[in-house]
Amino acid sequence: MSDSMFRQLLDSGAQALTLYIDGHAVKAQPGDTVAAVMLRQDSPVTRTTPVLGNPRAPYCMMGVCFECLAIVDGVASTQTCMLPVREGMQVERQHGKRSIV
Repeated sequence: MSDSMFRQLLDSGAQALTLYIDGHAVKAQPGDTVAAVMLRQDSPVTRTTPVLGNPRAPYCMMGVCFECLAIVDGVASTQTCMLPVREGMQVERQHGKRSIV
């Protein structure tokens, strides 16, 4: 159980999905955004800044601030607050600047 201040409101009829955050299986419900799932983790950090390496986590949850960027299914700088979870999704925290490769 996470010590996060965010908790999930359960829908008794929803079928749980599994996504992977940095290789660890995490349960979510259909309709959750990746950012909402990240906020429920022990470490809600989605990225570090390119210059100083400061940790960042989802903030506005509406696609304005870009603090929620992460690598999702191999695509860097994805706005996780705008992306609903899918079964088997692979999420990685993004460290520093985005790789162009």
